[in-house]
Amino acid sequence: MNDAAQHDDGTQHDATQHGNPRHHGAESGDPGPMSRRSVLWTTASVAGAGLALGGLGAGTASAAPVPDPQSAGAEQASAPRRQGRTMVGVPFDRRSTVRVGLVGLGNRGGSMIDLFLAMEGVRVVAVCDPVRAKAERAAAKVGAAGQPSPAVYTNGENDYENLCRRGDIDFVYVATPWDFHFEMARTALLNGKHVGVECPIALRLDELWELVDLSERTRRHCMQLENCCYGRNEMRVLRMAHAGLFGDLLHGAGAYNHDLRGLMFDPEYYEGPWRRLWHTRLRGDLYPNHGFGPVANYMDINRGDRAVSITSVGSPSLGLAEYRRNNMPPGDPSWKETYIESDRTISLVQTAKGRVIRLEHDVSTPHPYSRINSLGGTKGVFEDYPARIYIEPDHTNDAWGDFSRYAQWDHWLWKEHANPPGGHGGMDYLLVFRLMQCMRLGLVPDFDVYDAATWTAPVPLSHLSIKAKGAPQQIPDFTRGEWKKARSGMDSEQPEQI
Repeated sequence: MNDAAQHDDGTQHDATQHGNPRHHGAESGDPGPMSRRSVLWTTASVAGAGLALGGLGAGTASAAPVPDPQSAGAEQASAPRRQGRTMVGVPFDRRSTVRVGLVGLGNRGGSMIDLFLAMEGVRVVAVCDPVRAKAERAAAKVGAAGQPSPAVYTNGENDYENLCRRGDIDFVYVATPWDFHFEMARTALLNGKHVGVECPIALRLDELWELVDLSERTRRHCMQLENCCYGRNEMRVLRMAHAGLFGDLLHGAGAYNHDLRGLMFDPEYYEGPWRRLWHTRLRGDLYPNHGFGPVANYMDINRGDRAVSITSVGSPSLGLAEYRRNNMPPGDPSWKETYIESDRTISLVQTAKGRVIRLEHDVSTPHPYSRINSLGGTKGVFEDYPARIYIEPDHTNDAWGDFSRYAQWDHWLWKEHANPPGGHGGMDYLLVFRLMQCMRLGLVPDFDVYDAATWTAPVPLSHLSIKAKGAPQQIPDFTRGEWKKARSGMDSEQPEQI
């Protein structure tokens, strides 16, 4: 999981507008049209002034009212009126072949296409990226896999809209810069396609609500493709938690602590400074999903519990400026940038049942990679990086136990695919395998638009909390009350094969 290319896929989103040129191939150094290059680079000169943050939260940066976690129904006040029907528990239509269109073929999309091509009953119908060389490389992979040549969309920044209009696509995969995830997911839904998006799915609360509403109105699933939910340790802890081995759950923690300084200043790694420029715009947790998603699954968030509020604090922003001072030559465009993003953001999420989830984000200081991934209850605790466990009655000598001794609790996906191929130790493969399996068999997906919105809400809300000197911010109930009903999620039963 230490390869940032596999999951940092997007650019900055100017929260004051939606009219930016599209930018699909997020991470390669391939030169693109001047419109794309210029809009990315010229924003650096004004980024230091910060953004107008309209849409980031409900109202201003002052503290939003936070309901009593134990007060049933208090969270309903801020939820807009439902426009369709809930997507909770809605299965895919069964199909023998899943027809896929891929939008964005940089480092992430260009590698994930290999996994789609490795799946039985999956056909890649179309590929899209404004950098023709990327799209042509992807199309060549499709042909090499023995599938018919896909349609190729490279005609400017908006050509993904034509891909989404096709009548022979069931699922659109989006691996583009962050600030274009929302509009591309929106376009896919409006054209009747299921859509899966790399992290984060959107960057504003109004965008998250719009995707929830669109999913409900169009009857199509909109999913945050959170690969870390499919990690072996994460899925083992999930099953152990649901079996009661940790007792009553009390607390958990997740993070994205990953030293990205060198990559963010490498012009050959990211196409333009999109990733680094986000540090000139927000102070909060820019990438909460990898840490939040697994812990939310352990605690059945949106499936019997829900995230109610978030309180965030942030350290000074010093790391990127120091790295620039030590490594970038005079005249480099980065010298026009003023960084405001906290080097370390720490957030506390309170749930309706009173549990606490700690989230951390740090990509601009030196430290080993960690997603923390911990869970504690009345019978013990698990902590990752490195993996260790202490639960009663197995451990009573005040020493950590060996987590490998609990392999019997592996999820059926890891028992069926003991050595999965692909990046991040196989979790990417299992994500694609399970999603395509659900579509082929007509099953309910492991997570849905409500999970996507919940896992991403800390992006704008942590910024608002820090701006309000740590004041709690209300996390919307995107399910509109459906969270109170227990239902299945990642801890699925192994289905009968086709």
